[in-house]
Amino acid sequence: MRPRSTGLGLAVLSAATFGTSGTFAAALLAAGWSPGAAVTARILVAATVLTLPAVITLRGRWHLLRANLAAIAAYGLVAVAGCQLFYFNAVDHLSVGVALLLEYSGTLLVVLWVWLRHGQRPRRLTITGGAVAIGGLVLVLDLTGDQHVSLIGVAWGLLAAAGLAVFFVLSAHVDETLPPIAMAWAGMVIGGVTLLVAGLAGAVPMHAATRDADFHGHHTSWWVPIAGLSLVAAVIAYSAGIGAARRLGARLASFLGLAEVLFAVIFAWLLLDQRPSGLQLVGGALVLAGIVLVKVDEDAADRASREPELAAAL
Repeated sequence: MRPRSTGLGLAVLSAATFGTSGTFAAALLAAGWSPGAAVTARILVAATVLTLPAVITLRGRWHLLRANLAAIAAYGLVAVAGCQLFYFNAVDHLSVGVALLLEYSGTLLVVLWVWLRHGQRPRRLTITGGAVAIGGLVLVLDLTGDQHVSLIGVAWGLLAAAGLAVFFVLSAHVDETLPPIAMAWAGMVIGGVTLLVAGLAGAVPMHAATRDADFHGHHTSWWVPIAGLSLVAAVIAYSAGIGAARRLGARLASFLGLAEVLFAVIFAWLLLDQRPSGLQLVGGALVLAGIVLVKVDEDAADRASREPELAAAL
């Protein structure tokens, strides 16, 4: 299987597993957990689970962590811990749909970064695909009704967008010899410890509960959503996301990441009985259409860049 095809599979896996986070988090918050406590538990448990695999992949190559320490620190502080906290702060001041739309505008920041930093100006098909995908996202998030908006909430939402952009940019451009599992683990250790310290200092509200969680009328222990958030929506999601960005590049990987919202709607339907409307289904189709247009454009650009090499070989 070609690396690009592998990257596509990893991107879908990452989007699907990230898409479970809203369902697991909703059950946990309804059980009495604060957002800060839920995020901190998610990251620290995931870091613990990844410790042994990370140590195995780094055996004899610990210098890779030292060589990439600045990028790993930025990944842990901004892409792992910061992005989630920024989003939860945005939700405190905005409707959830508006907060999500602002966060996923980070995809546009990735396009801008790739253009300014690497000179890869977005072509017409990518711009069209981006517009179609964002329009579909508006429908999926059901932003057609009355929405609560505030300037401070918008500021938090844009910070979340920056955190999302940092995730894709650093995932794609950090030293490829550093294993994705090791990068995810190191970033989670830094992000988790930072959140824990912030919680102990009172900067981030932390409170947990041991009440049962509810999934579509089925009661289960509180550790089930914790396990889901940590193992599925963190361990698998972050590791697969890093692998996908390295194979596909930050721009295409970020657009494929929009599929997370579609998976989130599906999981909310299956596990929380939140049935999507017809308008949301139309929006989902538009998001997929936009992703396909960007993918087609990226493939065309990739073929064009290889043509001189093929001509020289002939």
